[in-house]
Amino acid sequence: MQNFLLRIIKPTGAYARWLIFLTLVAIVAAAATGQLEIVRAYLDTEALTFRSGNFEMTAYGALRAALILILVFWVTAAISDGVEKRVANFKRMRAATRVIVAKTFQITIYIVAFLIALDIVGLDLTTLTIFGGALGIGIGFGLQKIASNFVSGLILLFERAVEQDDLIELPDGTAGFLRRTSARYALLETFDGKEILIPNEDLITMRVTNWTLTNSKGRIEIPVGVAYGSDLELAHKLMLEAATSHPSCIDDPAPVCFLQNFGDSAIEFSLLFWVADVTEGRREPQSDVMFAISRAFKENGIEIPFPQRDVHIKGRESG
Repeated sequence: MQNFLLRIIKPTGAYARWLIFLTLVAIVAAAATGQLEIVRAYLDTEALTFRSGNFEMTAYGALRAALILILVFWVTAAISDGVEKRVANFKRMRAATRVIVAKTFQITIYIVAFLIALDIVGLDLTTLTIFGGALGIGIGFGLQKIASNFVSGLILLFERAVEQDDLIELPDGTAGFLRRTSARYALLETFDGKEILIPNEDLITMRVTNWTLTNSKGRIEIPVGVAYGSDLELAHKLMLEAATSHPSCIDDPAPVCFLQNFGDSAIEFSLLFWVADVTEGRREPQSDVMFAISRAFKENGIEIPFPQRDVHIKGRESG
C-alpha cells in the first residue's frame, strides 16, 4: 500500500507516462461532454468562495489549481526520472559527478515547475515572501537538522570526500562500503551485511577514515613474538619471505620487518606489508601470512613463546 501511494505521489518510468496520459484524457473527455461546466456551476458559487483581503478563491478554482499542480508535478517527476537514468549511463563521469548533475537538475526543474504552476494558477508571486518567511522560521526550529543534512549532502558531493562504493570507517570502528548517498543520509553496508543510515551531517563533522579516497592500497601489520635464544636474523628473513610469497602482497611499498621490543617473555617483531586492493579484504592475507610464519618457524626450530611466570612461595618452617 505504501509503495502504491508513493508511486501515485511521485510516478516514474512508464507508470508516470500512463498516469499523465490517462489524467489528460479524463480531463478532455469531461470538458467535451460538458461535465466540467456542471462541476463549475456547482462549485463556483458565492457560498463556496474564500476571501482574505484582496485574495479570492472559489472551490472550483481550488480544484483547478490542485489539478494543475498535480499534473505539473507528475510531468516534472517523469522528466527528472528520465534525465537521472540518462545521466547514470554516462560511465565516463565519476559516480559523484553523476550524482551532482542529477541532483542539480532535479532541484532546478522542481523550482521552475513550481513557479510555472503558481503562474498558471494565477497566484501573485509576491506572496512567496510570506511563504519564505514562514519557511525560514520552520527551518530555524523544526527543520534545522533536515536542512543541515541537506546542505552537508551537497558539500559531500562537491568535495568528493566520500563517493559511492568507497570503503570508509567511522570513529566507533564501524566500517563498510558506501552504497548510496541521498539528500538526508548515506547508506553504509557493513561487512556482515548490515545497512546503516548515516546522517550527512555526521560525515562532515566526524573524523571519517576513507580507505579508498586516492588509492585502494592498504597496509597490514602483524606482531610476532620470538623466544629468547632464537636466531633473530633467520626469524627476520622467514617473516619477510612469508609476506613476499603471498599473491596479494605488492612490491611497492615493499614488506618490512622491525624488531620492536625486548619483552618480558619474547623478542617482539612487527611485520608490515601492503595489499593492492583493500576492498578485497585484509583479514585473509593476514591469516595466510601468519600461517606461513608459523610453518616456517616450526620447520626451522624457532619458537613462538607464551607468557611464563615463576612463583616462589616463602613460608615459615614447621618445627
